[in-house]
Amino acid sequence: MAGKQHQEMLEKYAEAIVKVGLNLRAGQRLIITLAATRGVPHQFAPLVREIAKAAYAVGARYVDAVWGDEEMLRLRAQYAPRDSFNEYSDWQIDAVTRMIENGDALLSIAGSNPDLLGGLDAEVVGMIQQTHLQKFGKISEKVTKNAVNWCVVAAAGEAWAQKVFPELAAEKAQEKLWKAIFETTRIDQPDPIAAWEEHIVKLRARANYLQAKQYTALHYSAPGTDFTLGLPAGHKWISAQSMAQNGVAFTANMPTEEVFTLPDRNRADGVVTSTFPLSYGGTLIEDFQVTFENGRVVKVSAKKGEAALQKLVDTDEGSHRLGEVALVPASSPIAQRGHLFYNTLFDENASCHIAIGRAYRFTLAGGEELSDEEFMAQGGNVSLNHVDFMIGSPKMDIDGVKKDGAREPVMRQGEWAIDG
Repeated sequence: MAGKQHQEMLEKYAEAIVKVGLNLRAGQRLIITLAATRGVPHQFAPLVREIAKAAYAVGARYVDAVWGDEEMLRLRAQYAPRDSFNEYSDWQIDAVTRMIENGDALLSIAGSNPDLLGGLDAEVVGMIQQTHLQKFGKISEKVTKNAVNWCVVAAAGEAWAQKVFPELAAEKAQEKLWKAIFETTRIDQPDPIAAWEEHIVKLRARANYLQAKQYTALHYSAPGTDFTLGLPAGHKWISAQSMAQNGVAFTANMPTEEVFTLPDRNRADGVVTSTFPLSYGGTLIEDFQVTFENGRVVKVSAKKGEAALQKLVDTDEGSHRLGEVALVPASSPIAQRGHLFYNTLFDENASCHIAIGRAYRFTLAGGEELSDEEFMAQGGNVSLNHVDFMIGSPKMDIDGVKKDGAREPVMRQGEWAIDG
């Protein structure tokens, strides 16, 4: 993509992030967090600066960025003293927390190397991840309650691009990944914001259909998967757009193709087989199975990254249970691309998925007002983690289970079997 054309697309992307993703309001402040750097200046600086311009254009009061360098994390895992992994930059947590308490907006830009911590001591990686989850917990809790308008987007990091397109030289791979990002976020459309508005309406129709059904469970059938997942009373089906507690309607993920809700933490039984690799904590986990009994993970196995998967499950009690269930047709635009992104923001939108760990409070009626104990008593899950993994495929059938035990088709051969 030529320099001028790429710049134009960056500007459109930034505008959509600000107007659709964040729906930034005049007078709000915005904090941007990001990692993945090679050289100076930071490879994501052009996007961040366009976002800042777009934010100020709609009346933002202040825009700031917390720049990160993912290579520093790998160096720490390799060389830092083993007794130092409980250290953390609390000032970053304090800064983001103050923004949330002020009703300001949060933007996270993903683009890290999926293999960043691959091949390193799983115990060390686990300790680093555990500390991060513990320290970041109070921010995560606010996000799960939609305290403010927040959004996660991506930028084409060099190492990530070469993972997705290993046959290409670094510059060409990055160019191709940027093109994929622009296409999957509708930035290549004549009017990206109008295209997003139309897409949001379609996803909302799916969510409304499922909301009216109020199934008590979903049953999944596919090669390697025979799984029943309960849905608690009061669960809410959510699609692209949500309402934050600060009164701003926002779209949390760009791209997004899912409708999702709250699973019952005590009702998950059977075996699920992954259909996509999972990039977690800098380690790629591939070809894995998870077995559940009475809502709890009782066994995991993986051809690659099994130790990392077990560490994930063992983070805390909540990581042995599920916090999200999402439905995505196998023909979604991201699935149709025919390649992995090795990034959950994208790969989860190519496939039905479930999430280990923390549930979003807004997926339960009145959930934002409940204590942890009350939330869990109603079927919600509390954990330091929230990690999506993909289980959908063109060979998957899903039934909705009604209160009387009767079943209705929800998806057949990976596609919607419902109106809406």
